Amino acid sequence: MDWLVAPGILVTFAGIGLLMWCIFRVWDAKRKGADDEALRAVLQSVMPWNLGAMGISAIGLMMVVVGLML
Repeated sequence: MDWLVAPGILVTFAGIGLLMWCIFRVWDAKRKGADDEALRAVLQSVMPWNLGAMGISAIGLMMVVVGLML
């Protein structure tokens, strides 16, 4: 099942890249000194992306593990 490992690595890195984007977006809002309402709006807009990124990276890691085990 070597054909499952390489795409799994790519999917994992895509999820990690999206996680980094979420982190930098919130970090930038905090660095610019956003007030509580603006920061809350940024966090609410980033949260679905963050959860999706976690899911994508988890699926990628599962693909890698299954590919290595089989």
